[in-house]
Amino acid sequence: MNWSEKAWEAIAPIYEKILVHPFIEELKAGSLAEEKFKCYVQQDSLYLADFAKVLAAIASKLDKSEHRQTYLGFALETISVENALHETFFQKRNINPLVEQSPWCLSYTSFLRAQLVDQPVEIAMAAVLPCFWIYKKVGDYIVQTQTPIENKYRDWIDTYGGAAFALSVGKAIRITDEIAADCSMRRQRQMIDAFITAAKMEWLFWAGAYQQAEWKI
Repeated sequence: MNWSEKAWEAIAPIYEKILVHPFIEELKAGSLAEEKFKCYVQQDSLYLADFAKVLAAIASKLDKSEHRQTYLGFALETISVENALHETFFQKRNINPLVEQSPWCLSYTSFLRAQLVDQPVEIAMAAVLPCFWIYKKVGDYIVQTQTPIENKYRDWIDTYGGAAFALSVGKAIRITDEIAADCSMRRQRQMIDAFITAAKMEWLFWAGAYQQAEWKI
């Protein structure tokens, strides 16, 4: 069993809880309240801006040229997704992008930055992987199980259920496995720990958006 298989096995219970969260269930059905979706998109835009910076910083720490180029490509793709959010969601749905990071968004981005600054690069790579992998799995799940109706959130679903995103996810998993294979068992365990925490942050992100949780001061 390679590293990624062990890592996914470790977060399987978290992933199952994500699939049955009301945000995902209602998004799949097209019944999610517009205000909850707006809250999610606003925070996702802020998250992606930081995520792109973390990906670019990871690229600068990698030894192999092809790995550096791949992660720089991931950073550019993330910026493209952020721009698409503004064009597709913010403008068409009249969503205000000028908001501060929520507690749950800031917790996630701060965690990723901490791995980048305080830990070896392979741990930072493990920490960013759930954002790729879980979103792809969730996108596939929604596409495969949604009722055949006109879903007002189809534009979001198509972003993460498409072939282009699947290609990026596959590359991220493959490179992380390659890096992990050269690590000690202790370091691989640390990578899985970071992967698990980031998976929990993914659940928290959807839960925070569903509750529209804000600063209470």
